[in-house]
Amino acid sequence: MIQRISNFIKKPTSKNIVINTIGNYLNVVFIAFFAFLLVRILAPSQYGVLSVLLGIAYVLANILDFGTTASIYSYLPVMIEKKHRNIYIFLKTILFYQTIFSLIIICLLFIFFPYLDKIFFKTGAPWWELYVTTFSVLFLVWQNYAINVLFAAKRFLKANIFLNLSNLIKTIIIFILIPLHLITVGSIIFVFGIIGPIVFFILLFFEKKHIVFNILKAPVKKEEFRFGYTITFFIASQFFNLAQRMDLFLLSYFLSKSPEVGYYGLAQKIILTVIASIASITQVLSPRFSKISTKEEVRREFKTGIVYLLIPTAFFIALFFTPNVIFYIFFTEKFSQTAIITKTLTWPYIIYTFLNLPVLFLLYTVKKPAYILIANLAIFIVITFGCYYLIPKMKVAGPPYALALSFFIGFIILSLTSYFEYRKLPDKTI
Repeated sequence: MIQRISNFIKKPTSKNIVINTIGNYLNVVFIAFFAFLLVRILAPSQYGVLSVLLGIAYVLANILDFGTTASIYSYLPVMIEKKHRNIYIFLKTILFYQTIFSLIIICLLFIFFPYLDKIFFKTGAPWWELYVTTFSVLFLVWQNYAINVLFAAKRFLKANIFLNLSNLIKTIIIFILIPLHLITVGSIIFVFGIIGPIVFFILLFFEKKHIVFNILKAPVKKEEFRFGYTITFFIASQFFNLAQRMDLFLLSYFLSKSPEVGYYGLAQKIILTVIASIASITQVLSPRFSKISTKEEVRREFKTGIVYLLIPTAFFIALFFTPNVIFYIFFTEKFSQTAIITKTLTWPYIIYTFLNLPVLFLLYTVKKPAYILIANLAIFIVITFGCYYLIPKMKVAGPPYALALSFFIGFIILSLTSYFEYRKLPDKTI
């Protein structure tokens, strides 16, 4: 038994997951520290505004991925393995189209954000904070692109070193701003959304200077963008990204400027820190699923995936049983409701954890993102209407029920479609 565990740990996949998980959790430590620090500086209502604006920035950065993550993970590992001559053309084309499409959306947001905030988000933030949030989106888009390329190339250590050095410098800047009394919602967003990515790019440039120049010099070829596959997954992922934030956005709408929005925003951040471990696992498993061609391989990879996903499941269970006093130590008693909200959110996200396996199979093995689009649309609809109905009645206690139902429905849809596609595969390699 001990030997089997030892062999399992020594596998290249396990090592990459360990590296990526450690890197992600160093990032989580920084996020937790920022939350620990900011709740002592900002009022709950201010923290609520910060949570909503940063949520908008992160959601938009994910939306403006335009499905390129799926293309990068599906095609780049094979291109690198075969030393394909179109590698730099592929990377330049992805970056070019992603930037052009992103700029169009960002320009529209720049024009309409104050109006949207007035009628929907209702943060009451000054115009310059809204525009800093808008401007930060493009930097986050570029940073996500660079991280995905490094991960697809299996440069997990480099990517995590750059990201956490960036976090360290952000921390130093925050400490400099505190005695200068310059800590505001806007200045925090500027540091997180603009300064952080710039530091990441500088570190990447000096380490991979020749690759950066090769990408910039490469031509753009439309066919390398793979519009059908990419755009379908883009639409699917955007429904899910929006769904993950609709609970907070609708809380902001119904409970405008209420401290409860801040409590829920902090609880959501705690949950997202655990979700980081899920991402660290799926990022490593993605290239493996892209090479599957038989039922035997599917069964093997699903068993492996389940074992790894038991780790974040254990984290969620541990979080549920964590004494409230631990939350008070980190976030002070003025955020006492955060402990209760966090615990109610753990069970829906356990369902979400295992929902990732059929997603990997459908996206990278059979390459049919249309199924994911159907499931994510269902998740979005259930969360949106569920929260719209429950929040006025139950306030912050309502969203966890909507989340649990939506993830369960999504899991059923993805499991059934995965089984349907699984039956089409050959039993073994001929």
